[in-house]
Amino acid sequence: MSARLFAALELPAGVRGALAAFGVAAAREDFALRAVGEDTMHLTLAFLGHRALDEVDPAAAAVAGVRAPAPRLELAGALWLAPRRPHVLTVAVADPDGALAALHAEVLARLTEALPAWTPEQRPLRPHVTVARVRRGAQPRTAGLPEAPHAAWSAGAVVLFRSHLGGGPARHEPLARAELA
Repeated sequence: MSARLFAALELPAGVRGALAAFGVAAAREDFALRAVGEDTMHLTLAFLGHRALDEVDPAAAAVAGVRAPAPRLELAGALWLAPRRPHVLTVAVADPDGALAALHAEVLARLTEALPAWTPEQRPLRPHVTVARVRRGAQPRTAGLPEAPHAAWSAGAVVLFRSHLGGGPARHEPLARAELA
């Protein structure tokens, strides 16, 4: 038995609402897209994948132990991932003062120490929030999107989530949180 885990920043309700509205508008214009539910929107810092159940508590303690200033973040426009063969429509997140990069490094360091068998991704952080997914076998129109929302906020908390897949949309269960200063 295992648990699918990831560490992420929570988003304020107003930011999630604006992102959800953008995802719904984009999906309304293009059948290839399926909007993501507002309640599942987050900014992923570390994807841990499926972990043994005895690794859940150490991962939770690692995330709960994060002590960092709250990064000031800004939405920075629509971004298709992967650019050559899009499978998700996202909105990029800007990190004007570098605080998000520092927080990301701390989260990775804590998780790596707590979970010796886990190796974090080596590619650099590309902060974004997924707003729509491309339906299997479909090709989205990558031009003519509605205008992406604009917002700025300070991140509130890092959360360790367990992702439950199957039987409908993904559900994210919060397991541990660290409030940011």
